[in-house]
Amino acid sequence: MKFTPALTIGRLIKRYKRFMADIELEDGSIVTAHCANPGAMLGLLDAGNKVWVNKSPDPNRKLAYNWQLVECENTIIGVNTSLPNLLAHEAILAGVIPELNGYHKIRREVKYGVDSRIDFLLEGEGKPSCYVEVKNVHLKRNNTAQFPDSVTARGAKHLQELTRMTAEGFRCVMLYVIQRNDCDAFSLAADIDVNYANAAVIAKAAGVEFLTYCCEVTPQEVKIVRAL
Repeated sequence: MKFTPALTIGRLIKRYKRFMADIELEDGSIVTAHCANPGAMLGLLDAGNKVWVNKSPDPNRKLAYNWQLVECENTIIGVNTSLPNLLAHEAILAGVIPELNGYHKIRREVKYGVDSRIDFLLEGEGKPSCYVEVKNVHLKRNNTAQFPDSVTARGAKHLQELTRMTAEGFRCVMLYVIQRNDCDAFSLAADIDVNYANAAVIAKAAGVEFLTYCCEVTPQEVKIVRAL
């Protein structure tokens, strides 16, 4: 996925109210950018960190800029949690995720379970429908990508929904899209959210599949490139 409009470099001043970040651009101007990331963003919020933003083409937007990337530990990391679904869609269509090949129809945001919507419903001849839930990952500890970086009751609910769908005979997949490419392994951050970790253990035992894929992240584009 290429960034359009192109990104502008800045320095992080602070993030606050979860969805706002003050950023100093290269020309010295200070803007308040939208931060599309409800998580804690552990390890990414040091003042002075190099960041990249782009300007929305919508002139009526309250916050004109979107915060997309941050550089930390000499690595560029994607922070926009709305991107993984787009990245996964691109990767599935391109065959980059072989575990999800062989389906002729992809539907997005399909209602299922109890007041839930699945990110992707894959359908193919002669095989059960495949429910795919996508989560964004950017936390790294000791060279291991970890999820979540804050308590996520919504995430645990999604795992419970997938567990129920598996019991009904459907194929269910939990796909973690890691918006960085400097990790050697993946694990659940049970010390941050034990309820989510427990729900994942139950889901895996019930037959839910877990996939983790890293992204190549540059100021020009982000794309899924390898399984972790």
